Amino acid sequence: MLRLSRVLLERLRACTEASARNRHWRKIAELSVKFSSTKAAPRFRRMDYQDAVCTLNTLQTNASALEQVKRERGHPQLQLQAMRGFLQRAGLKVEELDRLNIIHVTGTKGKGSTCAFTEQILRNYGFRTGFYSSPHLVQVRERIRINGQPIGKELFTKYFWQVYRRLEETKEAHGGSMPAYFRFLTILAFNVFLQEKVDLAVIEVGIGGAYDCTNIIRRPWVCGISSLGIDHTSILGDTIEKIAWQKGGIFKLGVPAFTVKQPVGPMKVLQERAEEIGCSLSVCPDLEEYESEGSLRLGLAGHHQRRNASLALQLSHTWLQRHFLTDPASSSPVEFSGVSPAPVFQPSPAMIKGLAETEWPGRNQTLKHGPVTYFLDGAHTTRSMLACVRWFNEVTPQHERNAGGSVVRVLLFNATGERDCAAMLKLLVSCHFDFAVFCPNITEAIATCNAGKRCFQSSSCVRDPEAEDNMRNIQSIRDQQNFNVSVENMLTRCLDNQQSWRVLNGQEEKPEAELLIGGGLPLVAERHSDTLVFPCILSALQWISQGRDSVLSNPNKCIIPLKPSINAKAAPLREAVSIHVLITGSLHLVGGALKHLDPALNS
Repeated sequence: MLRLSRVLLERLRACTEASARNRHWRKIAELSVKFSSTKAAPRFRRMDYQDAVCTLNTLQTNASALEQVKRERGHPQLQLQAMRGFLQRAGLKVEELDRLNIIHVTGTKGKGSTCAFTEQILRNYGFRTGFYSSPHLVQVRERIRINGQPIGKELFTKYFWQVYRRLEETKEAHGGSMPAYFRFLTILAFNVFLQEKVDLAVIEVGIGGAYDCTNIIRRPWVCGISSLGIDHTSILGDTIEKIAWQKGGIFKLGVPAFTVKQPVGPMKVLQERAEEIGCSLSVCPDLEEYESEGSLRLGLAGHHQRRNASLALQLSHTWLQRHFLTDPASSSPVEFSGVSPAPVFQPSPAMIKGLAETEWPGRNQTLKHGPVTYFLDGAHTTRSMLACVRWFNEVTPQHERNAGGSVVRVLLFNATGERDCAAMLKLLVSCHFDFAVFCPNITEAIATCNAGKRCFQSSSCVRDPEAEDNMRNIQSIRDQQNFNVSVENMLTRCLDNQQSWRVLNGQEEKPEAELLIGGGLPLVAERHSDTLVFPCILSALQWISQGRDSVLSNPNKCIIPLKPSINAKAAPLREAVSIHVLITGSLHLVGGALKHLDPALNS
């Protein structure tokens, strides 16, 4: 394993150095290869979109930001204090955020989908909407949307440098501090929404709630909590009750709050938080209880989306009630009076249309490319994986009947951070995959034909592909809670997942892993014929599709050569009438896959 990782790192450093065509890009290459740095953004900037993305990524790897996060974890109140300071340095006041008429949403599973439903509904009413979410799948601009669309490159560039310059000009007076990646994007989103004069902003919490940097919002119009579960335990706590306490931190005095049905323990905590803070708390009804002719159709697949849709109906309905008051500012605050059922009402045509038209890529998404069908879901907790498995088992039988012949099932899996991979993989065993493929969240390892070297690109969940036009670089994949992940750690995780899968399927381990890349370069390891580890997402997809997906057939990209023995193992993939691929375990993995499978997302 160590030998494999060292060789990878050597190839990465050699490739990155060779790709740096001038002094400016060599400096950035040094930042990228070291994975964390105390250096600031490049001194000489073109101030264009590519440079904005590159500069943004220096906030992700800044060593002082790492220390800042470590200090504040012990004193979480400092997080909001620091965020208010950064906001002020960027030229904004907390009071100005009141003008955004915010809908604030948190939860463990489904908060992004809830926000997407809510935004679509209110946009159907003709309002100019802002929507801030995380993470992005392919391009960072996806996080900041106006009227449902990611802001354009020109708009992103304009506001990025406006905010960045203000922060940079004041950093010497504040000990050289700059906001970390997510904080900066949150400030940027607030600035964009204020400058672009949206009628409302739907704001998705990053992690937790109480001490999340979005929680500097003072007066949202309504708050929502989607399904709760275990995730980010090192930050939020190791029980669902502790996590519920953090999520309930977004409640505000007199602001109505809604939640989907929760287990008894966390529901009791949410009730206590609502009473402590002084707001109403209502539990959403089942979607079937709403007064509508026939069942409500949802644009998002999966039975669990019905809970999210119900929460979205309550959030949008409450927001509309306040908006249509003669003077919304004079609305009476709603005090705590115990947990009550949310009202059942008849959804308007705009609401019904909004639920049906909602799109949210990477969540229960199906893409059919000829004989290869991809099922993508960013499930990354045991509870969300249970929902993913249920969805996959519900939708695949019809696809298999339509195939009219043999179908091969393939799992493409990776997970990041502190996730319980073994527990998620255990749930996936019931899907009866013919192959289980594992890879790190590295978008592609390109075999350059002229020098025989291999370049690596990390999953675009932390950077845009446009930033690579002048340099092929690699950056480690990070959730918001993990800022420094090495290539060795990513590969170790993949090999551990492979072994877990083998154990779960009752397979015996071989004494040593066989290296499968031709020419002696150890970039793919295998321990059993039906489980493989690939160095990147593209190589995994190319092997799975076996040239049968035209979208993946790019003549400009040299395919990494595999040993004949591995190509022979792919015979079932070449012979099957259809190939069904479930891509899950990480939104970062799904985003990296979509970069290749849906080229429109790169524009």
